[in-house]
Amino acid sequence: MGDRKRTRRIFVNDVDKYSSKHIAEYLSTCGERVEDEDDGEMVSEEPAFQLVGTVSSASSEKINFLHEQYSSLNREELLPRLLDCDIVVYNISENATPADIEKATWAITALHGEMENFKSKKTFILVSTVMTWAMTKPPESQEETETLITEEEFRKRRPHPSFKNHNNMEKQVLKLGTGKKNKLKGYVIAAGIQYGKGENLFHYFFKVSWLSECSKVPIFGQGTNYIPTIHVLDLAKVIQSLIEVKPKSKYILAIDDSKNKLEDIVKAISHVLGPGKLCQLPENEAVPLKAFKHEELEYLSIDLRLDAFVVKDAFNFTWSAENGMIENIESLVEEYRQTRKLLPIRICLTGPPAVGKSKVAEKLCEHYRIHHINIREVINEKMAKLKDTMARSDVEVSEQEMAQNQLETIQASMERNADRLEDDILLELLTEKLNSKPCRNQGFVFYGFPKTFEQARQMFSADDADNLDWPDGTPSYNKITPEYVFALDASDEFLTKKVQDLPQSEAQKRGLTQDEFVPRLVRFRQLSRAAETSLDYFDELEIYPAYLEVKDDDPELKQIVSNIIEVVGSPKNYGLSPEEQEEEDRRRELERKRKLAEKAAEERRRKEASLAEMAAQYEAWQNNLAEVKRQEHELLEAKALPLRNYLMKYVMPALTEALQECSKIKPNDPVSFLAEYLLRMDKIN
Repeated sequence: MGDRKRTRRIFVNDVDKYSSKHIAEYLSTCGERVEDEDDGEMVSEEPAFQLVGTVSSASSEKINFLHEQYSSLNREELLPRLLDCDIVVYNISENATPADIEKATWAITALHGEMENFKSKKTFILVSTVMTWAMTKPPESQEETETLITEEEFRKRRPHPSFKNHNNMEKQVLKLGTGKKNKLKGYVIAAGIQYGKGENLFHYFFKVSWLSECSKVPIFGQGTNYIPTIHVLDLAKVIQSLIEVKPKSKYILAIDDSKNKLEDIVKAISHVLGPGKLCQLPENEAVPLKAFKHEELEYLSIDLRLDAFVVKDAFNFTWSAENGMIENIESLVEEYRQTRKLLPIRICLTGPPAVGKSKVAEKLCEHYRIHHINIREVINEKMAKLKDTMARSDVEVSEQEMAQNQLETIQASMERNADRLEDDILLELLTEKLNSKPCRNQGFVFYGFPKTFEQARQMFSADDADNLDWPDGTPSYNKITPEYVFALDASDEFLTKKVQDLPQSEAQKRGLTQDEFVPRLVRFRQLSRAAETSLDYFDELEIYPAYLEVKDDDPELKQIVSNIIEVVGSPKNYGLSPEEQEEEDRRRELERKRKLAEKAAEERRRKEASLAEMAAQYEAWQNNLAEVKRQEHELLEAKALPLRNYLMKYVMPALTEALQECSKIKPNDPVSFLAEYLLRMDKIN
């Protein structure tokens, strides 16, 4: 076997932050190819780096967990860990506080102080930012030209006023990490504004475009400034290459090959994800609108055109986005969706008239925060849009004429078909609606179309063709073709009774009067018995419909909606906005307090009822006790009467006479006196 390189231990700070997390995750997956020395074939792949303070795994949860353990260490405890590493990476490229910079300064100073005890050479890499170049001017003779500021001029760099501490930290690393006999090598990487993997500073523009709530994506300031950028994974690759190559230059610019203006970057994002239009707002409105923090605006206001030669000439790695954001915007948008799990949910509901498709759709749209595609609303929206185009003075005449022709076609079709559109025109309008950016971004629920196999083929076959070359291996039917199809059904008797119970005005509004409902139901049953149905088309795409029966014991269709949610899963979009979340929290708090008040009131009611019942029982018991005593008294009285009569007749007269005598004489032993007296009286008698 050939010689194997030792797995190097590497420390990366602040892996709970955007770029450090992705740098750590990338380095943890780097491997060394181990080849057989005889035939040169690769026999294994071993990790090139063992992360210290993190874990050699791409699991961000584990990385964050272990980072919390290391972040709790004081400096005396952390220093031995740093000394145990071959490479120490301190990243201060994004929103670093003075305390963060002070920690990095301590780290390089402490390592330099222990350098005599190093068993082998160590590398300290400071990942800084191009903001330390922000005030750098090209030579006076070149100011009016498009000459780039080169990497070799790093000693002439001038930092943004807010990044002087970064600049001083860079100088400290270059000072302590140079020298032929120095066991501590220091490198500075000035990273461009980072993007990718769900976005960081550019996230606001991605989110606003994805939400599609604004007709134009706001850009703060003129947007004519050039922004040096780099994909966060390319920054990780630069760090890996630096460790491997160990270039002579100690100061390295890490930027991609683009020279893009902020306005062009935002326009590209808006074009792919959003409305495709921009509006300029004053820069000072960004903070009040909570679009950016003040320090984030400083990054986005940089205006530099730089030329990096070390990354281009000395390093040899496969770029993720060498030509920058605009050239790679499609893949960046897909990466953004996948990283943040902003995946559209597309649902199609089928079923006979009056089965409850619209109610189910409303509940699903509310739960998933996706778009409710109502055919009538789609038609009205399209007609309003055409009328607006015709009325606008800034629209070309040819476009106005085209809008007028299309509007007349729609109106004529509705006149011929009792206020309903012919299927071919309806198919065109629905396809256009489903292809709109909001529907493509968030998803939708639609129903009522397609009704036949052929309509389904016409509606979604173009979708197949457009997606055959998707690079990520996803199925070709991935733009507007529904992911989930649910076929609702109920008996004709159930549906007829349901329609009959509707108020006349509601039935007319929904087209469910007796004259309309019966033909529609018959038509639906005929189409469902056709040789090939619209559901068969989805079967061919391996999107197997789920059949759900609507029953009369579920008038609000809660069970149907619950079954659908169980199949589809959790929402895949942004949660509530801060304002909506605040309102939701307030609503939940009021609901909680209401329930507590109801519970307390119910508890009081139960206690009062219990006390009242106990009082009533006690009163009844007292009444019963008095009655028992009265009855006992009467019984005793009745039993004592014969004895009383006997005593009064035979005993009391003699005893009374004896007592009177005893009272007169007052003997010393009255009891004996009474006994003798009564005995004498008995003998006399």
